[in-house]
Amino acid sequence: MERHNRSSLVEFVLLGFPKVGHVRGWLFVLLLLAYLFTICGNMLIFLVIRLDAALHTPMYHFVSVLSVLELWYTATTIPKMLANLLSEKKTISFAGCLLQTYFFHSLGASECYLLTAMAYDRYLAICRPLHYPAIMTPTLCSKMAAGCWTCGFLCPISEVILVSRLPFCGYNEIQHIFCDFPPLLSLACKDTSTNVLVDFAINAFIILITFLFIMVSYGRIIGAVLKIKTAAGRRKAFSTCASHLTVVLIFFGSIIFMYVRLKKSYSLTLDRTLAVVYSVLTPLVNPIIYSLRNKELIKAIKRTIFWKGGRASPTHH
Repeated sequence: MERHNRSSLVEFVLLGFPKVGHVRGWLFVLLLLAYLFTICGNMLIFLVIRLDAALHTPMYHFVSVLSVLELWYTATTIPKMLANLLSEKKTISFAGCLLQTYFFHSLGASECYLLTAMAYDRYLAICRPLHYPAIMTPTLCSKMAAGCWTCGFLCPISEVILVSRLPFCGYNEIQHIFCDFPPLLSLACKDTSTNVLVDFAINAFIILITFLFIMVSYGRIIGAVLKIKTAAGRRKAFSTCASHLTVVLIFFGSIIFMYVRLKKSYSLTLDRTLAVVYSVLTPLVNPIIYSLRNKELIKAIKRTIFWKGGRASPTHH
């Protein structure tokens, strides 16, 4: 296995999915289908929300932003995963690895903030319905979405700078399916306790604070919903939150275990499994969750698909 010192290191080797052997082709097809479904599903939701005036509400505005974010989020990692499954040379440049890590964490942090904004929107809609239209204006929605993106892209800058200054004089093989801070730190040939501590502090702040805010919001939402006298009213209120809460639990459940820790790694297999959950599975199931659990969105998709026919039909009367 080839060794490099800091001055000669120009690329890493992404081991990706080792020991897949004869199932490599099937894994490529499965991952490609998942990626295509993610693209089509999120694009469909984004376009339907933008084209259907009935969905021009704060809740659906945030859902459309989430769909765009998921498209960028998956584009940072899955194409490289697919290329590595087909190629014998699974290399990535030093700069490319840092860029992939930066954008992956930037978009992940943006998603944390966006899911928090969506929880706040649901809290206002259910707990303060009379004030909701006056508070959650289109201007505020746009500012909140922009703030989520801005804060997300600022968060990992210090981590990337610290990693870029580390000497990598050991093996250049990354034991992961894409570039990320924990596997990069394990390759450094100096003490990385400062990096681990900084990563932990930033990740804990972003992930735990946003998750706590979301849970507090839903605690108040559940309290307000339980006070609704009719069963139909309670079901309607819960239905508007169920999709978002499902996405939150899947996404945060995996990233908390992966990034809010002071150890570089628990096990390579577990790290790869969790990485698949939050980098592939979550963006894949988001369109399914939001469409299957949302009758209003399903109706809008049907209206959009058959829009031309619907507009043309009156001319035949």
